[in-house]
Amino acid sequence: MTETTQLTLSRMWLIRHGEPETDAQGRCYGRLDWGLSDRGQFQAQMAAQALSGEALAAVYSSPRRRARQSAEFLGKAKGLAVQILEGLCEIDFGDFEGLTYEEIEKQYPEQYQRWMTRPTEIHFPGGESFAQMQTRVIATSTKLCQRHQGQSIAIVSHGGVNRIILAEALGMPATHIFRIAQRYAGLNLVTHYEGVPTVELVNGFAKDADSA
Repeated sequence: MTETTQLTLSRMWLIRHGEPETDAQGRCYGRLDWGLSDRGQFQAQMAAQALSGEALAAVYSSPRRRARQSAEFLGKAKGLAVQILEGLCEIDFGDFEGLTYEEIEKQYPEQYQRWMTRPTEIHFPGGESFAQMQTRVIATSTKLCQRHQGQSIAIVSHGGVNRIILAEALGMPATHIFRIAQRYAGLNLVTHYEGVPTVELVNGFAKDADSA
């Protein structure tokens, strides 16, 4: 009689932060530390409610306030302390931070054109390149997968972080990464069977999250 091997299933929920404060909207922000708008807080609450039936082992967050505030709703609901990881930060836009897109186009025309046409190839002046962000995000998500084999965890961070993890799971080239939509407080799910990823949900949203 042959022995049956039990496959280990892990679940990684990826949640984008809720809508940021009004001052951030229409501007380029990565490292800037804006919090959530009232609508964003409602969206984050709905995302936490959507995972009410999920037995989470841990909640991780980017250190940015908009992500931390979003994660706190989920952490409180689950009785878990939110763990902050620098590797989950959004990209550092460097000299572009805080500027409107019109201001960037006027002040940095060549870099702006490169950003709009080849977004994964630009190194933001005074900031990060996409490749640098991709390396740290994948290293962080890999470490979390190894740490939480057979468990379910939530990562609350940014659209760029989620896209990188999802694209890696799908084997998608970096040049196509922006084909993955990420709404505020959007829900994504990647499962791992013995380390092999399967994307089960992309850009889902909690009921009534867009009605605030």
